[in-house]
Amino acid sequence: MEQNPSPRCARCDNKECRQGKDCFGQADTHTGLYADQDIRRLQQAAAGIEAKHYGQKTRLGEIIEFARCLGCKRIGLAFCVGLSEEARIIEGILAKKFDVISVCCKACGIDKKDFDLPYVRNSDFESTCNPAGQAYLLDTAGSELNIVCGLCVGHDAIFSKASQAPVVTLIAKDRVLGHNPAAVVYCQYVRKRLNDNP
Repeated sequence: MEQNPSPRCARCDNKECRQGKDCFGQADTHTGLYADQDIRRLQQAAAGIEAKHYGQKTRLGEIIEFARCLGCKRIGLAFCVGLSEEARIIEGILAKKFDVISVCCKACGIDKKDFDLPYVRNSDFESTCNPAGQAYLLDTAGSELNIVCGLCVGHDAIFSKASQAPVVTLIAKDRVLGHNPAAVVYCQYVRKRLNDNP
């Protein structure tokens, strides 16, 4: 296979990398990326959980093990106001093992007009989602690991970029598919709608 700097792994039928093939000729460079102490620590914890609990724990269970492995005492939960009930349940589960701090996406009640953002509803006031503020509040409170629970597409990117603590996702928001975005891949009827009207 010809080396190509633009990865197209999704199109590959063989995935010979699983047997050690270096299709990009960059294994040494990529190995060096893990010399960073923080990245190495996360890699060790993630690999340990995969090896010990493969196919046995839910994602929430794996997040709990990941936080334990990292030695976290204080966990941050950044959630969408639309998933307030789910956040309450998640916090209750996590609170048995950690000090949990949580922040809603509408924290600080900033009007979308302040940023010239479009409103979803026809009203005089609409609070903007505040993912950078969520990250700031959790970081200021000393969170050692932040969990994303249903932040909007794009807001999750802002939160991850702004967060000083490592970020893991528990729930990915999908308003149409009941927060199960993988359904578009597994259900031909949903997929057809997406293909017909991307």
